[in-house]
Amino acid sequence: MNGNSECIPTGLAQRLQAIRLVVFDVDGVLTDGRLILGDDGQEYKAFNAKDGHGIRMLAESGVQIAILTGRNSRVVDRRAADLGIELIIQGRRDKLPAFEELLAKTGLKAHQTAYAGDDIVDLPVMRRVGLSAAVADASPLVRQHAHWTSRCKGGQGAARELCELIMQAQGTLEDRLARYLR
Repeated sequence: MNGNSECIPTGLAQRLQAIRLVVFDVDGVLTDGRLILGDDGQEYKAFNAKDGHGIRMLAESGVQIAILTGRNSRVVDRRAADLGIELIIQGRRDKLPAFEELLAKTGLKAHQTAYAGDDIVDLPVMRRVGLSAAVADASPLVRQHAHWTSRCKGGQGAARELCELIMQAQGTLEDRLARYLR
């Protein structure tokens, strides 16, 4: 998006305006989905710096951020700490009960949340939230059930695209970008 003021369809805009929490899956959404395992047992993931900056801007605009992933990884803890994300649930392959825990912890309703996913394990949460987002390279069934699908692939700008879309709909994007144009 990069600050472009494209027209958001009315129904989608209403969903976006209600969002107070965005929950991101990790593998395939914040990363390209590859799992790189070293001989030493270490797990490596590549995160996109532009996605990270979009997440920071969205958080600065007042929207809470959470991570919900089926795998456990110290790398995810480190990336979350780098981005100031405190709501992290790892190792939960059954994501719907974990999502309900996030709602209880934040006091928000499901319609105030967005979830970004890429695979069928994400569908139970995606079918519950106010805005379900799929990355461009998500499985066809996930894209079919998404309210919105990014143009970018997972780990390659999809999170940034979603963050900017939410800020655009909520009227905070121009303010977030203006500080870089002064």
